[in-house]
Amino acid sequence: MSIKGSPYARFRRALALGKLSLVYAAAAELPAINLHDALAITLLIEAQDNDRYDRAVVRWLGRFALEVPTVGIEDLRRALLAFQALPENPDGARQALRDLCAAHGLRLVV
Repeated sequence: MSIKGSPYARFRRALALGKLSLVYAAAAELPAINLHDALAITLLIEAQDNDRYDRAVVRWLGRFALEVPTVGIEDLRRALLAFQALPENPDGARQALRDLCAAHGLRLVV
């Protein structure tokens, strides 16, 4: 391990800085991205790379459906509505995503 920490620590610092290019570089060093970190990246994409936002949302929704056995259609609908509301109502959308993730045992720091 380098003096600057583990790859995951660098990834978390990049997320905290909110620099998408740094997040991409740090994420490339990781063997996998967990679902809650993928959501944090998706939210950052909305703020900094709107052209990729729709695709990132679809990818996250697919992972949410596949990786969390308790997720149903209504949960996916609620998540999609929150993502659609994000540009106009970021606080409300983020809270809706936090609540949804908490209901399924996912940790979300946004």
